[in-house]
Parts: sequence; structure tokens; C-alpha cells
Amino acid sequence: MNDSSWGAPPSAGLRGPGGQGTSPGYGWEVPTSSAGPAHEVGEAAQTRPMPTVPHAGGDSGEAADRDRGAARQSGPLFRDEREPQPGPRQPAGRRPTPPDPAPDPAPADGAGGAGQGKKSAGRNLRAAIGVGIGLGVIILASLFIYKPVFVGVVAVAVVVGLWELTSRLTERKDIRVPLVPLAVGGVAMVVAGYVRGAQGAVVAVALTALAVLVWRMTEPPDNYLRDVTAGVFAAFYVPFLATFVALMLDTDDGPWRVLTFLLLTVVSDTGAYAVGWRFGKHPLAPRISPGKTREGLLGAVTFAMVAGALCMQYLIDDGVWWQGLLLGLAAAVSATLGDLGESMIKRDLGIKDMGKLLPGHGGIMDRLDSLLPTAPVVWLLLVIFVGGG
Repeated sequence: MNDSSWGAPPSAGLRGPGGQGTSPGYGWEVPTSSAGPAHEVGEAAQTRPMPTVPHAGGDSGEAADRDRGAARQSGPLFRDEREPQPGPRQPAGRRPTPPDPAPDPAPADGAGGAGQGKKSAGRNLRAAIGVGIGLGVIILASLFIYKPVFVGVVAVAVVVGLWELTSRLTERKDIRVPLVPLAVGGVAMVVAGYVRGAQGAVVAVALTALAVLVWRMTEPPDNYLRDVTAGVFAAFYVPFLATFVALMLDTDDGPWRVLTFLLLTVVSDTGAYAVGWRFGKHPLAPRISPGKTREGLLGAVTFAMVAGALCMQYLIDDGVWWQGLLLGLAAAVSATLGDLGESMIKRDLGIKDMGKLLPGHGGIMDRLDSLLPTAPVVWLLLVIFVGGG
């Protein structure tokens, strides 16, 4: 907000129709005719008082008001003049305090800075890289050493993600989602998906939704529908989508399928960030995420298609490179849509990140935003291309 938006200073000598002058700056006008000063019938015209210059801080508020009134440049004072309505007083000798600037919109996400004069990563890259490497080591070790441990890692991520989401809903919208049945049901979905397959996951989802409805009945009925709707949404958004990772794992080449899914999502995000940061000029969805660019999306698709061809050719049993091209394309699109979807949620809540658990990344949900919607897409295409294993 520049200085001119605070309100321009009153201009002296403004003239209205017919050459009449106006008194400046007080929200009221006294016409002055060029024929001479007017006065009441029977009253002598008053002479112009000498202007009084107030001292720089020694006058009281009343004296300063009188000084301002005496220093007007619009002509002689009249008895029938209306006194200006006093506005809020400022301390003598001080300039008016400008209003606070409007808060900046939600920061741009990492697909490049459209229209930015100076490129900036927008986060602590050292911390982000360090946390990313640490998470990668934990995920890969649990994935290839002992599958149930990886299922436990997914379940923990689901619970933390639900906690972040429900906490932000309560803080920003006063939506009170019952976390306990969501957390228990979320873990049950992931475990059931790994142990019993898709049918077990569907049953766990239904029971979780029912548990949310019943649990919320223990509180007053105000906003019941709003709270349970948000609870069912959270159940599908976080644990249900994460269950498809467990479904991928429950195959003969399950670790390699999960690794392919993770690589495609990470490479898509990296390609979008790198290409968008360097070449991004055309916004992709400016009302949702101003930092997303079309060039970044093109980078995500290109990087993901190359990675998909390599993964299908060398990591997936019976996979063919051209299938990887389609897989990479679908993964890049779903990852971008997932990122935009969470950007919509965060903008609605008026927050930058879902949490602060991961330095340089934000919260767990800020890392799961592109992974969650990509999981069912990769699972489905792998089943179509090479079977359920």
C-alpha cells in the first residue's frame, strides 16, 4: 500500500461551479462569491484573523484544533459557518499513522514463480534436503527389509496427517472432527488393505464413517452435520487413499511397485519445481496457486514420463517402457491435481502449511498432498498393465 492510498492532503483553492471557492479538507464547503464576502443582515463583516502557527508539540489537542481552524485559507470567518466535525485526534506533532498493510496471499507453491521479479526457492533448502534424505532412508529400509514395518510407517503418517488436518479445521473454521475414531479407523484401513486386500479396505472405510457418526453424537447437536461431513471427508482424503499403497505392497513385486510410485511422484514434483523455477512465466491456476506455471507442469510430465519408462522397463516384472510413459503422464497429472487440491484447502483455511513437523517442508500433509491422489492411479494402471501380482 503506497502513501497515496492513505488519502491525499486537502488542496487549497479548489473551485466549484461559477468560480466559487471551497474550504479544503474538512468535509464541508462554504461558497465564497467573487463579489465580496457575505455576512448576515445587520451584522458587520468580520475581519480575517491572523493565522496562528502551532508549535511542534507544545499545544494541547484543543489548541491544535483552534490553530487549524484559524489557519484556513478560504476567506473571512462567518458567524453562521458550520464548525467542522472533529475527527479522531492524533498526538500533537506526530504524523498520522498509516493503516497496516493487507496480509500477503498464501505463498506460491513450488512449481515456479510466475511473474516474480526475483526467483526464490521460498524455503530452507538445506533443511528440506536433509529431511527428505532422512525420510527416504527410513522408507527404503522398511520397504525392502520387512514389509510390515513399512505398513507401520504408512499408518503413522496417516495418523499424523489426520491430526494436522483436524487441528487446522478446528483452529481456522471451528469444525470439530472426532479424531479418535478417524485415527483408529485410518490405521485399520491401511492394515486391512495389506492383509485382506481391497475388500478389507472397503469394510474398514465403512466402519470408520459409521464410527465418526456415532462418536459425534456424544456432543451437543449443534453443527453435527458439518462436523461429521468433514470427518467423512478426512477419512477418504487421508487413510483411504493411503490404503492403495498397502494394496501395491501386497504383491510379489510389491516393494518395487511402491518404489515406482514414490519415484514417479517425487520426480514429478522435482521436475515441476526445477523447470517452473527456471522458465515459469505463464500461471497454471493463479487463483489457486500463483506459483504453479504451465512450464512447471510440462516439466513434471516430461520428467515423470522418462522416469516411468525406466521404472517399467527395469523395476516392474513384465513391464514395458511405453507403459511407463503412460504411467508417468498419469502420475504427473494426478500429483499436480493433488497439490492444487491441498492448496485450495489451505487457502480456504488461510494458512501457509498444514504443520511444522518437517523443517523445510511444513507438515506431513504438505508432503502427502501429491502422494495421496497418485497412489490409486498408479495402483490401477499397474494392475491393468501387469496384473494384480
